Amino acid sequence: MKKWGIFLFSIVMVLVLAACTANEEAGEEQENKDDSTQEEASAEKVLHMNNGTEPTSLDPSIGFNAASWNLLNNVMEGLTRLGEDDQPQPAIAEDWEVSEDGLEYTFNIREDANWSNGDPVTAGDFVYAWTYMLDPATASPAAFLGYFIEGAEEFNSGTGDASSLGLEAVDEKTFKVTLAGPTGFFLNVITNPSFFPINEAVATENPNWFAEADSFVSNGPFMIESWDHDSEIVMTKNEEYWDAETVQLDKVHWAMVNDVNTEYQMYQSGDLDVSEIPADLADQLIDGEDVHIWDQAGLYFFRFNVNMEPFQNQKIRQAFAKAVNQQEIVEFVTKNREEPAYGFVAPGFEDPNGNDFRETNGNLVEFNADEAKALLEEGMAEEGYSDLPTVTLSYSTSDSHRIIAETLQQMYSQNLGIDVELSNVESNVFLDEQRALKFQFSRSSFLHDYADPINALESFITDSSMNRTGWSNEQYDQLIADAKNEADEAARFELMYTAERLLLEEMPIFPLHFYNQVYLHNESVTGIVRHPVGYMDLKWADKTN
Repeated sequence: MKKWGIFLFSIVMVLVLAACTANEEAGEEQENKDDSTQEEASAEKVLHMNNGTEPTSLDPSIGFNAASWNLLNNVMEGLTRLGEDDQPQPAIAEDWEVSEDGLEYTFNIREDANWSNGDPVTAGDFVYAWTYMLDPATASPAAFLGYFIEGAEEFNSGTGDASSLGLEAVDEKTFKVTLAGPTGFFLNVITNPSFFPINEAVATENPNWFAEADSFVSNGPFMIESWDHDSEIVMTKNEEYWDAETVQLDKVHWAMVNDVNTEYQMYQSGDLDVSEIPADLADQLIDGEDVHIWDQAGLYFFRFNVNMEPFQNQKIRQAFAKAVNQQEIVEFVTKNREEPAYGFVAPGFEDPNGNDFRETNGNLVEFNADEAKALLEEGMAEEGYSDLPTVTLSYSTSDSHRIIAETLQQMYSQNLGIDVELSNVESNVFLDEQRALKFQFSRSSFLHDYADPINALESFITDSSMNRTGWSNEQYDQLIADAKNEADEAARFELMYTAERLLLEEMPIFPLHFYNQVYLHNESVTGIVRHPVGYMDLKWADKTN
């Protein structure tokens, strides 16, 4: 049984300077000069990473994906932060008090918590940021995370107003939050970047403060020095950070290379300190000494648009799900030792009896070619189809997504006798089009925002910004609502078990594999933390030059 724990890894880069000599006297002078230059260069600790793409947004309320979180989690900080043990610890809040009924949290903000421009971080900055996130005009994809707060769901849905939110700046350094119901994992939830503060004065003066390096203000371990859009972001150590003494790196260069093969070549040449493994090299590289593998709470999956033919039919959706051999894909296609997914909730979450959620709820969707073909025939008969309408599988630009899509295309041809068309959509528009339900059948992914199964399951309630399938089920909605309001943990888990079974029976989505984190890395960098539930963290990273 897996339990989410600490996952540290180290990465290597060596800088070499050489001196050339023309004669003995000049050589001695040049050698001394180069020695001085080497000492100066080696004193600066610079880490080279790849973000893959331009972040969606560095507005904490909008950048709700890994491409944005990699940066946001290192330039910003919330009330709590996931520590090296993957548990929430004091961050901008030095401590807090919780009321006896578990509904009120009073956070005491550090006196030395400042923004990178020298402004103090205040309780008002948190009230401003969280209200902004929940404001329906913001259209934050993360707003649902705030529904634990009193009045938040009503405000976000347009039936309430900001004055009813359970957010209060008691004074400049005291922030009080009132919850709609007891939420034992609330301190974990608010480590999410969506709950980072926003400098109210800066944002009021410039609503686009987050869009450029020269206007961006940080309150985390690093700040943004430069931003060459779609090319590179450079972060530097934030000397105003309350815990700046812990931060050892001077700079982090983030490339934006959306091709694993190019990334690997850059790693080989020393231009990057970390790289993923190209799928076609996995067999050669996976057992190398510079390969490190960690679990990650999340999965690769596919969404059906239930409002588009033929996926309005449940049996046809089930047929497409059961025609895919997850085990073969992880063994022969992705080859990164992922675990095939037969349910939506990832392994690693324990119920009150110490039982793993995934093991307890079992395998809910498995490959079965004969059953898939029979379901397809039944579904087509129910819809009166003599021929199945054309099916197009859409995926965002990536070699790995393309290879997986082509594999599914082959499996559907072999196991269902149908031809599926493929559509490659540019990454910068894929998410918006998926949210707008423009895709008939599309790839997707989910990474946990906090450490509880409800985070995965709540994605598919009616009208959730995370749903993106058009699927709606009143029973499912009620199960999730009841689970959120259930104080008894055993009863809460039973509700979630039932909800997941219903989700995989109706099949608006189907899972492919659970994520892990596989990286090639050098040995001169230590202390980078990749949380299984959370984000990549450079606060504790160091580099030996």
